[in-house]
Amino acid sequence: MLNRVLWGRTGYFLGFVASFGLVGVALMIQTKYHLEPCPLCISQRIALMALGVVFLLGVLFNPKRPLIRYIHAALQVLAALAGAAIALRHIWIQANPDKVMSECGAGFDYMVRTFPASRTIELIFKGTGECATIDWTFLGLTIPQMSLAAFIVMALYALWLATLKK
Repeated sequence: MLNRVLWGRTGYFLGFVASFGLVGVALMIQTKYHLEPCPLCISQRIALMALGVVFLLGVLFNPKRPLIRYIHAALQVLAALAGAAIALRHIWIQANPDKVMSECGAGFDYMVRTFPASRTIELIFKGTGECATIDWTFLGLTIPQMSLAAFIVMALYALWLATLKK
């Protein structure tokens, strides 16, 4: 019965809501606890939004043929893996703060306005002191650790949706 409920647009809509819901949770945590997101936090949010947009495309176009559903799932998994890679880098930086720059460095907005895209991406993944800071945890997990778990679950969900039969 769950297969019938989640097959098609409903399943994709749930993925869309989950993706943007997680961005909403991040914004809520940011405002409630007065946290300033680091460049990697912002990049993870962008990856979640990209994943949500791919799920939204599934809502709009409702791929029914198996090959198209698999291609769509591959795009969803790629977006989730990109987010997971960013989260893994962020986790590594937090675990090894002595190996990254100790000062905060340029903010995300400044980098996007000032540098070319390739340099901005390089600077984001280089990490800064603010990326190494652990400002908030829930059940002993940092925000990037929770993000990694969410990206993995979303990738598995996308694969599961692709294999559903009506």
